[in-house]
Amino acid sequence: MKIIILAGGGGTRLYPLSRSNFPKQFLSIDSDISLLAKTINRYRLIVDPKDILIVSNQKYLFHIKEELAKCNAEDCHIISEPCPRNTAPAIALAVKYCMDKFSSTGKEQFFIAPADHLIDPEEDFALRVLECMDYTRDGKIVTIGVKPTKPETGYGYIKASEKYKNGFEVESFVEKPSIDKATEYLEKGSYYWNAGMYSFTLSTFLEELKQHHVQLYEYLSTKSYELFIKDFEKLKSISIDYAVAEKSSRIVTVPLDIYWNDVGSWDSLYDYMDKDTDGNVQLGDCKSIDCKNSLLMSNQRLVAAVGLEDTIVIETDDVIMVAKKGESQRVKEVYESLKDRSEAHEHTTAHRPWGSYTILSQGEKFKVKLITVNPGQALSLQLHNHRSEHWVVTSGQASVIIGCDDERVIHKNESIYVPKGTKHRLMNKSDSLLTIIEVQNGDYVGEDDIVRFDDVYGRLESAC
Repeated sequence: MKIIILAGGGGTRLYPLSRSNFPKQFLSIDSDISLLAKTINRYRLIVDPKDILIVSNQKYLFHIKEELAKCNAEDCHIISEPCPRNTAPAIALAVKYCMDKFSSTGKEQFFIAPADHLIDPEEDFALRVLECMDYTRDGKIVTIGVKPTKPETGYGYIKASEKYKNGFEVESFVEKPSIDKATEYLEKGSYYWNAGMYSFTLSTFLEELKQHHVQLYEYLSTKSYELFIKDFEKLKSISIDYAVAEKSSRIVTVPLDIYWNDVGSWDSLYDYMDKDTDGNVQLGDCKSIDCKNSLLMSNQRLVAAVGLEDTIVIETDDVIMVAKKGESQRVKEVYESLKDRSEAHEHTTAHRPWGSYTILSQGEKFKVKLITVNPGQALSLQLHNHRSEHWVVTSGQASVIIGCDDERVIHKNESIYVPKGTKHRLMNKSDSLLTIIEVQNGDYVGEDDIVRFDDVYGRLESAC
């Protein structure tokens, strides 16, 4: 049995806490453990880490490695998509990996799970997963349907029909409904929330793809894993729901009647968190007076609120988002309207494979950063066409290459200048953290003004 965790989400639904370069699977919601780490630990109740595969976008690779190290699950396999193509190609890529690397045969069982859900108690959930595995031996594709607890317009629904063992045959899948329809579904009792979890055997998956999605079937049956990766960008972007589930006559659902939350909106997070006597959730440095049924979150600065009701206020280092409760699904609209701005993609502090940087100040033709380089790590050999840089070492020691000069070591309180258009590299060859202040000057100081010539993290080019 193999668990495939889908961890390629784009970071829009919990904006501004999540960003396109730091989506919600890497957020720690109610503890120091990220949603991805919680998910990995959840499935370790069922299989060993070596039987867990994590599929994600290339740009999240170092985040995933960090999370695996934190939860001592380095034996998990990471499948790196060359570019986003939705869930069906992502699942097929992981299945092909198992076919080639593990010699998986037709009886191999797979369980597909999102990386960013909250489920409790997890022991009961593990029993439901094993029940799903039992049904896959009958040639079924099994999906977990969550028993609704309220009218919800943010989820798709599964309409159950005839009884099948402890589950049901699936009559149809329903798109996200209006509030009136969601209320009707709740009253009828035969509708379940679609949690995006599926299980099947390899042979069943291949048979259904051959019937409903020939392109993916041909990729799985004729290409090696390496060729699959090479031609991945040619695949149509399509979800597993549209590619297989909604067309198959072999779908059954296993009801889940324990706590489940996809943390897909700020309203969902509010529902999950403990409230005070006025129905407020206050996270971080918050002060409220005469507020009711509101969510207040501070990450950097004090949030002070007076007389708010049914309101969501989220403060981050560079964005403050205010929304009416019940409207937080529309945060995606805000994100889309900001896609041309850096605030949609990065926090003021951005994490990189080598460490991190924090933007301290910026203007039209300058930017000031605090750069932290982890021990033994190095930035790429690079140049910038539009800006020069001044580096001042504030702690540790920097090994630097600038132009054709030999490598130099710069110590604390020392500085060095990087001219515009000059190849350069910053390295930390010591056993302690390196921090520098970088001052950029030029006609353009955007993060995309970079040409890489060598990079230990494979960031020289992207497939798409």
